[in-house]
Amino acid sequence: MTIRRMLVVVFALAIVASACGDDGDAGDTTTAAPGTTAAPVDTTQPPATTMAPTTTMSDIPADWPDTLVFGFVPSQEVTELQDDVDTFAQILTDALGITVTGEVTTDYTGLGVALGTGGADMGAFGPAGFILARQTYPNIELLAQSVRFGDSTYHGQYFTNDASICGADPVEGAFYYDDSNAVVPVAATDTPALQVGYMFEDGLVRNEALSPPMACPEPVDLSVVAGKIMAFTTETSTSGYIFPVLELRNAGITDDQYEAIFSGGHDAAVQAVYDGTADIGVSFDDARATIAETNTDVGEQVIVFNITSRISNDVIAVRGDLPQSLKDALFQAMADYISTEEGQAVMEQLYSWTDLTRADATTDESLVLVEQAIAELGYTE
Repeated sequence: MTIRRMLVVVFALAIVASACGDDGDAGDTTTAAPGTTAAPVDTTQPPATTMAPTTTMSDIPADWPDTLVFGFVPSQEVTELQDDVDTFAQILTDALGITVTGEVTTDYTGLGVALGTGGADMGAFGPAGFILARQTYPNIELLAQSVRFGDSTYHGQYFTNDASICGADPVEGAFYYDDSNAVVPVAATDTPALQVGYMFEDGLVRNEALSPPMACPEPVDLSVVAGKIMAFTTETSTSGYIFPVLELRNAGITDDQYEAIFSGGHDAAVQAVYDGTADIGVSFDDARATIAETNTDVGEQVIVFNITSRISNDVIAVRGDLPQSLKDALFQAMADYISTEEGQAVMEQLYSWTDLTRADATTDESLVLVEQAIAELGYTE
């Protein structure tokens, strides 16, 4: 049985067990949610929205279903995520005039099973999770792609608790790409991702309560991974496993040259390196922010030494057999909401999305590299 098929079976069973009993366990934390980097916002209660309903009971098309289920995967502690999901679902309910409920699934594989078999109607996926789901369930269709800080791509980061691998003292800063897509050092404010220790408050400012984001002065060759304990997130995470392990292999570093552990999420991978359970870890940039509230010095203790190639941002997918008018209304309701102050606060908490764009042929093209990567790793055999 292939890796992908085993994952589908395991998490399909997990979904069934969860539906029949307790809430289950929080699985893959595979999307971005650096809530500590945004301007402080109280999201413990659903915010009052300024959006007017776009659809009333009298003009709901006859072919629309009475209810919709929007599936999410954990991007933070599950209880907190459910609060934000409930807020978002209520906004969609008000805008569409039909009941929308938000469900937190175990991980992207579980979400794909739910969407493909009718247990959910739409869902937020990482790129690899979406591709694997669509390969198994062709009825799954792209609806939208997320934008973070004006960029529809993102990258993973490699980090360590051993400053000596830098070869020089770490500095405050980050890594991004030059015009030829080579990785180069940049200032912490010169990358689209919001770095730990910074926040938006009348512009981009340092959050003095947190340590600054530290990085090696220059990108470090991935050969430093050899002989180390390396914390990945989950096997279906694009930035937390698929791209990094493929890049390691392409650099001549085979899987047996280091000890791999799977932490279960981006925050957990950062925590493993912070605690010393692992020497090196990978996550989205900048997942250090996910544990900064309780580990205020994480920016200094967990040092970024390189980044992955560009990766397509998260996508929102729907069941292809939903009415086209409903797909259009769903996108418009989400785009309208994320353009409001309340919407930006909630979506920042959920996945650090700052905008949405309608999926098109260009979106599919941006997923090609991801599809090639997971094929090379054997997920599609």
